[in-house]
Amino acid sequence: MLLQISVTMKAMPWYTLLPTVSEYMIESGWTRCYPCISDVGWVTHLAYIAIYLAIVEFGVYWMHRGLHDIKPLYKYLHATHHIYNKENTLSPWAGMALNPLDGLLQASPHLIPLFLIPTHFRTHLVLLFLEGVWATNLHDCINVKVWPVMGAGYHTIHHITYRHNYGNYTIWMDWVFGTLRPPADDGKKEI
Repeated sequence: MLLQISVTMKAMPWYTLLPTVSEYMIESGWTRCYPCISDVGWVTHLAYIAIYLAIVEFGVYWMHRGLHDIKPLYKYLHATHHIYNKENTLSPWAGMALNPLDGLLQASPHLIPLFLIPTHFRTHLVLLFLEGVWATNLHDCINVKVWPVMGAGYHTIHHITYRHNYGNYTIWMDWVFGTLRPPADDGKKEI
């Protein structure tokens, strides 16, 4: 776990680049961000969040899968994260124990919706922050079974097999693209 903490702490300053870059792009007027929810109304705002999350889900799935399928990307970037490949080597620290470029690539799908759909500025920043919280949750080995949530049980299988459960918040993309492998019903650490 000390190695996970060390890798995470070395990468953390680099992770601040994504919100910095996104805020610069927003402030420069390059995106479709809006400053106030009242500019579009609550119903429209919630619809935009749903579209935002769908785009992020799709993007994170393919970015993560690409980091596995494109061998140089795996070898030089993502393998750092996969040295934690058994349940007893995973901890919340493993969620951020990535090569800094790997971490930025996996979070970059949060930038794509900014150019495609109107996005509330603060909501974008909150969702970007929650991405980091979610990454730590996926690696805590506590399997919370709430369909269709991609819980730690699914992600532990990803760390063991390397070929399944690439998704982010949900199992949808893995189901659609044939990479879903549900955890066995073994009763371990379940909530």
